[in-house]
Amino acid sequence: MGHSDIPLGKQTSYPQQYDPAQLYRVARSDNRALLPFAAAGTGSADFSDKDLPFFGFDHWRAYELSWLQPSGKPVVATADIIVPCDSPNLIESKSMKLYFNSLNQHKLAGMQEASELIARDLSLAAGKPVQVRLHPLTAGEHHTSIDTSAVLLDELQIATEAFSPDAALLGVREDSSGPVSERLRSELFRSNCPITSQPDWGSVTIEYTGQPINHESLLRYIISYRQHEGFHEHCVEMIFCDLMKICRPQSLTVSINFLRRGGLEINPLRTTRAGLTPQSLPRELRQ
Repeated sequence: MGHSDIPLGKQTSYPQQYDPAQLYRVARSDNRALLPFAAAGTGSADFSDKDLPFFGFDHWRAYELSWLQPSGKPVVATADIIVPCDSPNLIESKSMKLYFNSLNQHKLAGMQEASELIARDLSLAAGKPVQVRLHPLTAGEHHTSIDTSAVLLDELQIATEAFSPDAALLGVREDSSGPVSERLRSELFRSNCPITSQPDWGSVTIEYTGQPINHESLLRYIISYRQHEGFHEHCVEMIFCDLMKICRPQSLTVSINFLRRGGLEINPLRTTRAGLTPQSLPRELRQ
């Protein structure tokens, strides 16, 4: 089914009963087939989902989550949802919102039953186990850290007319005597939803060790996504692969914390480091 054939991005009636069929799967392979990848020193090569050049996850936060106790009294909560990047499918964001709304009148015995139900449904849609952690609002705010350690690229004075992603914009500094370790960020990222064409705003963080990346060229590259239509998860994978191919760092982590829409926030991360978890990551200022 093509994107034009599905109800997403169109006026929608919200479900009044529990309905996991609301979850719409998008095969990651459709976008990954377009991603060339070159590991440092190995030359260019294509890759498949069985041989990914990165580790990582898609970290969703849900802020509009509610169901009923058996007595009929509502429960409200927030959720952290971790979808592994090697799952066959990503889940379209509006369909996840519709799914969560289908729980509003559904009766569940408690937080554990709700967590298990949501994890089961999302895992079936993603094609691989999805982690779900629910937080009752009575537990207080559970995301409090702000990242102030990264170098902000946005203060650089640059000119650009490139508003379509182009890896040729990237480059390294040739005047460096050796590898460096840097954490860089930008608040200037914008892409567009491939289904609705609505803008998606995000905070990019890039952490690497290797030949110094030219900061001006990196900022131009980040800005070049401004008219690009792509899923959040795929935009992060494009940036990761382009940096690995052009700049050839020894280690690399790329994440984008997107602003929430419809009570959902998606924070994809791709990295060369196995075992990195969302708990070790700070929140971005705009979140």
